[in-house]
Amino acid sequence: MNKDIAEGKWKQMKGSVKQKWGKLTDDDVQQINGRCDKFCGKMQERYGMQREEAEREFNQLNK
Repeated sequence: MNKDIAEGKWKQMKGSVKQKWGKLTDDDVQQINGRCDKFCGKMQERYGMQREEAEREFNQLNK
């Protein structure tokens, strides 16, 4: 996904992200701000996901 598109849609997606991944805090969601690298890091930290899996999850957000 294009970085600019993800960052632009992030405000719309915040609620879905928090609902789907409840272990992410409001601060986590704020820090991610639509950036794949930040999202992947938080998913690895909170859920123990592999980076590739976290990237797939990030890409699924806009489908």
